[in-house]
Amino acid sequence: MKTVIVLRHAKSDWSDSALRDFDRGLNDRGYRAAAVMGRWAARQGHRFEAIIASPAVRVVETLKRFCEAYGPCPAPAHDRRLYLASAGTIAEVLSETAPDIGTVLLAGHSPGLETFILASAAHEASPGLIADVETKFPTAAMAVLAFNVDSWTQLADEFENAATLRSFVRPRDLDPTLGPDQR
Repeated sequence: MKTVIVLRHAKSDWSDSALRDFDRGLNDRGYRAAAVMGRWAARQGHRFEAIIASPAVRVVETLKRFCEAYGPCPAPAHDRRLYLASAGTIAEVLSETAPDIGTVLLAGHSPGLETFILASAAHEASPGLIADVETKFPTAAMAVLAFNVDSWTQLADEFENAATLRSFVRPRDLDPTLGPDQR
């Protein structure tokens, strides 16, 4: 069994239209949401031995704030392939994880993360959670996938329908002020 905790970057700042998409950081709501999710993950006992993340600024800042609230975290391994990656690319990157790692925190972008979750999760195992992810995988949302595999290398070719979606939580589920149209 291998577990992937999927974390979408928090709300990004669009105030500087001259910045490249890759270089956009977080806005105030994003910083707050990343901290809320970090505290929640710690309280839930979500543990991970590795972090694999996109190197985009908004992901880097999300993880910094998440880990400040969570507590000590492993240093993230940034992989450029995760920037706006497809589900297949995400599976390929995960397949390169060291064999002794049981749980990875994967931080990146939509729509690749939600596509990866929906392709990986066996729909009959958790239809309510799947429906929620299909509706929207918002910024700073977190999902936990438990893969029925012995080795990360299996994910390169066998990630589809190989997991159970164990949980899905959005920042607004924990703090209503972090929901749509809220400041």
